[in-house]
Formats: sequence, C-alpha cells, structure tokens
Amino acid sequence: MVKSDRTGLQNKRGEASNGLYFQREGIELVVPDTTEQDYIHSVYMTELVNGAYRDEVRERFVTFARDLQEKQGIDGLVLGGTELPLLMRDAEGLDIPMIDTGRLHVERAVAELFS
Repeated sequence: MVKSDRTGLQNKRGEASNGLYFQREGIELVVPDTTEQDYIHSVYMTELVNGAYRDEVRERFVTFARDLQEKQGIDGLVLGGTELPLLMRDAEGLDIPMIDTGRLHVERAVAELFS
C-alpha cells in the first residue's frame, strides 16, 4: 500500500482530475500544467492507444513527473488510464511510487467477486 499526502496525476483529459476522491482521503492532487496536459492527452489518444510506446515520449512523461516531484513536492504518481502503466513500466529516473489505476480496479473487482 502506498501512502501519499501529495499525489501527482498523469492522465488524458476527461478523466477524474478534479481531485474530489483524493480530497475525501486527505490527499492533495497535483496535475501538470495545461501545456503538459495537452501533450499527455494528444500522445495518449494518437500513439499510446495504438500501442506506440516511444522512448522519447516516456522520457518526456518522466520529466513531467520529476518536475512535479521537485517543484511541487509530490510523493506518489497516479497513472490514470490503461496505457500509461504500459508506457511507464520501463521508466528510469523516478524515485516515487507509481500507481496503476487499471490494476487497482481489477484487483478490487476480483476481491469483490470472491468475497
């Protein structure tokens, strides 16, 4: 279990990025700036959903996350969207936990199924 008080979020536009669920748990949600969010959304919808996981894109996502860590003090990173964990699984240079939301949903569904 990852404990985080200030969590970064990388996701495509339209995902639940208003922080409501996080606030309820006492976690501050930090998102990239608008330019970075636009880039993330564009790459997600044009490349990642088509299985294109380029090193240059991974490096840029790592840079975004590192900037959130260094400038805004995040201590965890939520990878919102099924494609982001696939991109970031080979990421180097991040020393914060990354949370795979797709995996969490599946684990919770299986737990509910067998409870």
